[in-house]
Amino acid sequence: MPDAVEGDLTPWEPPLAGSEIEHLLGSLTRLRTTFRWKTDALDTEGLSRTVGASTLTLGNLLKHLACAEDQKFGPSLTGAPYGPPWAGMPGYDGTPTQYTFDTRGHEPADLYRMWDEAVRRSDERLHQALRTGDLGQQVALAADEGMVVSLRRLLHDVVEEYGRHTGHADLIRESIDGLTGEDPPTGWSARSGTSPVGVQRGRP
Repeated sequence: MPDAVEGDLTPWEPPLAGSEIEHLLGSLTRLRTTFRWKTDALDTEGLSRTVGASTLTLGNLLKHLACAEDQKFGPSLTGAPYGPPWAGMPGYDGTPTQYTFDTRGHEPADLYRMWDEAVRRSDERLHQALRTGDLGQQVALAADEGMVVSLRRLLHDVVEEYGRHTGHADLIRESIDGLTGEDPPTGWSARSGTSPVGVQRGRP
């Protein structure tokens, strides 16, 4: 078997000179991967750690960004209603907003699965949209208000959301076990869950 090339070991790196969509998706992939690296392989105590006066935890962020993925690439993209896991939660009233930062009753495996599966759904929905149109196509967000929002704007919003919360994750993770760094180490793959980001390795 030939030796792996550098790109195989850092699949989250955006291209150096690609198209607009390649760079935009590459930036999202790198942010998603860095976030998942910063939250990986923690127990309940680690996922519940806070920093300073903030009540924000890595567990909160995993759940919140899972919901953001489903919201941006569900209702905002196509107008489709929320499905599982949000619609299956007790007291669901048509929007999961009240649940996004509440991790009570969730084990670490639940939170990792929630994020991993949401990202997979997002990628499937996004690739379907790109098979039928370009970045300029209108999405469902605010269409009922007479506004025209493009897929390009929607993707920039997702990148912005990850940029903000990956910075939060940097600080919280360092307080847990001293982990620091801008990008995952070469060859990184998740040790918890079945992450769709990072170097993909065979699983039993």
